[in-house]
Amino acid sequence: MGISHLSPSRPACVAAAALLVVACHPAFASWFSKGQPIPQWGLDAAKTHTPDNAGDAPAVILFDEYLETIDGQGRAIEREREAIRVLKPQGRGNTCEVSYDETEKVNYFRVWTIAADEKHYQAQDTDFTDRGDTDVPIMLSTRKARIAHPPAVDVGATIVCESEELMEPYLQEKIWGFQSGIPVAFEALEIDLPPGRVRTDSWHNHEAIKPVEIAPNHLRWEIRNQPALTLRDIPSAPEWAALAQRMTVQWGDAAVEGRDNQWRAIGQWVTTLEANRPDPSPEITAKVQQLIAGAPDFYTRLSRITESIQKDIRYFIVMRGIGGLQANHAADIFRNRYGDCKDKTTLLISMLQVAGIHAFYVPLDHRRVVVDPDDPSLIGDHMITAIELPPDVQDPRLKAIVKAKDGNRYLIFDPTDERTPVGNLSSSLQGCYGTLAAGPSSQIIALPVLGPDANGTERKGAFTLAADGTLTGSVDTIHTGPQGADLRTTLKYSDEKERREALETAIAHDVPGAVVNSFEFVQPPDLDKPLELHYKLTAAQYAHSAGPLLLVRPRVIGSDVQAFNDKPRAIPIDLNATGRWRDTYDITLPPGFVVDEMPDPIDIDVDFASYHSAMTAKANQLHYEREYVVRQVQIPADKALSFRKFEGMIMSDEKGTAVLKKQ
Repeated sequence: MGISHLSPSRPACVAAAALLVVACHPAFASWFSKGQPIPQWGLDAAKTHTPDNAGDAPAVILFDEYLETIDGQGRAIEREREAIRVLKPQGRGNTCEVSYDETEKVNYFRVWTIAADEKHYQAQDTDFTDRGDTDVPIMLSTRKARIAHPPAVDVGATIVCESEELMEPYLQEKIWGFQSGIPVAFEALEIDLPPGRVRTDSWHNHEAIKPVEIAPNHLRWEIRNQPALTLRDIPSAPEWAALAQRMTVQWGDAAVEGRDNQWRAIGQWVTTLEANRPDPSPEITAKVQQLIAGAPDFYTRLSRITESIQKDIRYFIVMRGIGGLQANHAADIFRNRYGDCKDKTTLLISMLQVAGIHAFYVPLDHRRVVVDPDDPSLIGDHMITAIELPPDVQDPRLKAIVKAKDGNRYLIFDPTDERTPVGNLSSSLQGCYGTLAAGPSSQIIALPVLGPDANGTERKGAFTLAADGTLTGSVDTIHTGPQGADLRTTLKYSDEKERREALETAIAHDVPGAVVNSFEFVQPPDLDKPLELHYKLTAAQYAHSAGPLLLVRPRVIGSDVQAFNDKPRAIPIDLNATGRWRDTYDITLPPGFVVDEMPDPIDIDVDFASYHSAMTAKANQLHYEREYVVRQVQIPADKALSFRKFEGMIMSDEKGTAVLKKQ
């Protein structure tokens, strides 16, 4: 059970996710019992004073308590009790829900309202609705959520919810997310373990709290006055889920001493879960032999197989019960020609096996630093592949390499990403952590952050300026790495009309009123080749008159400024992607005009990025060029002053104008 609007969101692939496994309809006794009075704990919670740190929050959680009762086989019964006070009209959407699948049993789910006038109401059959898994549009998911819509919910009302579920039998961990988008006055977690069963706990973005032992092997953690985590006014922020505080309790195989041992146990669990799934069928073997026939080197063999997965296996999510974690068999995936991230990884491992190349599963989360090396768990929403590289392979095209603790090198590849060639890696995954599921050699690994030359755009423009301020010209761009892959994906899912509209909207951000006269995308079939965009435009009143002078901005198209402000900073700054971006613009001046003044050049170089710009005038032409290089994907909050100064100088350069005068 939880607050409905705070449920974690999902990307287009969901796998290896303890919080996000999906399945089918539940077996349940009864959702609620009619005519039951509000339990005493709910009445007591409703008397809680609204915490002083509530500020302008629309609602506050007065009480949220979990009790996990573990049986001898490690299966949990989870009871949650929650009370929410509505503080503003916007807070009326806060309610409770229970998600379920075919491997769970919902014993009960009861909801009441204590209205602002102290009257009591109980939610009835008509106040509950079931919702399917709609977070991902391209999927067949059988997970459902029952959502309560309690009566008489208005400002001042308190919603009281209580549920009990028999949880999935195959997951032996509790991830307690105790930070929310609204404040929490009091919250607690209890773990009641059978005699002799051990447990471990780990924390994300919060100091460890020592539990109180209520009874032998029955532990309780409590947290009071937890502030809300809101990122509304924080620019360039990391993912919400990466910042939100949580704690994980393990009571299965991962309940061992030492973080490395815990990650090893999690990786071994995944290895066992997927055992024999990648076994190649005769059809897979024949296909691979056909693909690699005549391949002169390792890279060619590898790229032929990876491109086959990217192009021939349609992406589609199918999840039922443990199928949210466990892949289908490679033979079925190959025959059906579709699968989700863990399926595509399975088929890739199978095909590489035929080619004599070892590869392994890597469960992770696509959002940077949601998986925390200090908090071992199955949290995550994606599955990719680690491909073991032979010692003699030193191909510069294979950039996304990590070295494991045993010295082995692994190439990180996402077979779900249909537009990024093997050797490179999407910017969103760079800097993430994942579990290398390699049996006894399993471990947590940090995905590489690639150098600037692995990604970027080069843009060249040639323009002519008329005396009335009209600018005409052409722009040629070359997109490489993840930048090119993102654009390829956009092209796949858009038509000519949508592409023109998107291009005109992007240009209008820099040149209001500009008209795109023509445009052309050049998309080579080889994924490791740059994607090109060529277009011509006309912009009336681009230059502005000031008496006999013309004011013109040399930086015509494109902005490198990342969002920033002057407020104190307490969280890291996300720079999105490493890369190198170059702009070169030549503007032919109107007859009779010369350059009278030019902005000063910019030359700034810090550890995380650099920016250089220069402007020259020669004969009847104004030349502007700049280079923006990003070396890190995330920087700590204590570099906010340096970041603001850096971005401020870029903004100043982008707004700079040259002054033209008549001779």
